[in-house]
Amino acid sequence: MEHSKTIGRQRQRRVFRVRKHLRGTSERPRLSVHRSHRNISVQIIDDLEGKTLVAASSNDKELSSKLEYGGNKESAEIVGRIVAERAIQAGIQRVRFDRGNCKYHGRVAALADAARGAGLEF
Repeated sequence: MEHSKTIGRQRQRRVFRVRKHLRGTSERPRLSVHRSHRNISVQIIDDLEGKTLVAASSNDKELSSKLEYGGNKESAEIVGRIVAERAIQAGIQRVRFDRGNCKYHGRVAALADAARGAGLEF
């Protein structure tokens, strides 16, 4: 029990440390990444309005049929491309990248690179 409490506190501190520098505005919303073992999901959030503008996940109906498994780099790249396409259709070109409590490595980095390749700036 003690170990899981400290892990939770460390994750929460990392989230606070990353997010204290990031605020999503209407000109430059926040691209927030959530990663679990089986899936990865992304939201583009305007913090001033408190609204999610665009979202994509490896759990989406249209994506889950195409993907074998949602917890690998290939699925992260696909989700990154799709969120970038949806953002550009919504008129969003520039975002601020919020990795949450995850390192910029592996699936998170693959998602970010795919989103940049599809036209998002951050």
